[in-house]
Amino acid sequence: MIGAGQMARMTHQAAVDLDLDLVVLAESTGDSAVVGGAPYRLGSPSSWADIRAVAEGADVVTFDHELVPNAHLVKLEQLGYQLRPASQASSLAQDKLEARTVLSTSGFPVPAFAAVSSPRDVWAFAEAHGWPIVLESLGGGHDRRDVHLIDNPSQVTQLFDSQPHESATWLAEEYIDVAAELAVLIARSASGHVALYPAVQTVRQGGSCRYVLMPAPLADPVVEQASLMAKSIADGIDATGMLAVEMFLDTGGQLLVNELDLRPHDSGHATIEACETSQFHQHLRALLDWPLGAPTLRSAAATVNLIGGSSAISPSAQLPRALGVPNAHVHLYGKEFRPGRKLGHITALAASTEEALDIAQAAADELMGP
Repeated sequence: MIGAGQMARMTHQAAVDLDLDLVVLAESTGDSAVVGGAPYRLGSPSSWADIRAVAEGADVVTFDHELVPNAHLVKLEQLGYQLRPASQASSLAQDKLEARTVLSTSGFPVPAFAAVSSPRDVWAFAEAHGWPIVLESLGGGHDRRDVHLIDNPSQVTQLFDSQPHESATWLAEEYIDVAAELAVLIARSASGHVALYPAVQTVRQGGSCRYVLMPAPLADPVVEQASLMAKSIADGIDATGMLAVEMFLDTGGQLLVNELDLRPHDSGHATIEACETSQFHQHLRALLDWPLGAPTLRSAAATVNLIGGSSAISPSAQLPRALGVPNAHVHLYGKEFRPGRKLGHITALAASTEEALDIAQAAADELMGP
């Protein structure tokens, strides 16, 4: 597995259950998966030599994140290495412009978009679609893109003047009045078998996903449409392993595809306790083309992410207090504190998502403070 963050850490835990040897490419011995005991090789995900070295002798190469240059993935495939997902599918998680283009060409609804490289391009887009607009830098993975909400032409000029490379390409998108954000997780094996998880609602605060409700407390027709779209996308791009299809529901009731994540995803952490088969076990089954497990929901659930605030705090110092909250399941990632960094998550099970959220938040408050 290229990458050694928390997704690799939890995939490693599933690999231990199945007696699989999972080796991660880590940038340091402090990476979450390494701290959690995963066998590792040190190297950079951008280094061709490091990627090829860790792939040597592996039955399957897979990914913890989107930060591997796609050209390296293509070279691995040309040399006969088994990549799952394949480079063509992975590129859709790495390049949002490519994903938008492929999805819209295939008939899936996405926000209006255009590639722009000058203020004049942006002004023309805004004239066609109205202010405000969203500008995103391209590349670097989902969590490393610059995203700007632009209200007027002068902000466009200021943004471009502040950039070190005047010729950089940005993705311009229409602003969506969002009623809810949701995600559908689907496992797809190399032979095309699928396991579809119940849709979840994701709630963001300050640009980060703060909590997730499973199942999504949205109207049945919306959930059904989202699930059908996710399956069609998985088949259409020949996804292998876990795929998270992130969507917007606008205030007019229309579903729009936002992003694709071809790996285990933080919107699916509740599957560990709430479903018959966790997304991490499912990912391994799908990669190896083994029978997929049932994605059946056992209980309503909510997941609260533990995100570092402005003051340094160690969640593990308050762990006994959080463990005293009934029906709360604590997962810490072994990471050092940094403002805005995901340090862990808590999932709670209950009769309803509202009750589960109250429980998970109570445990999170014990760890991080209210």
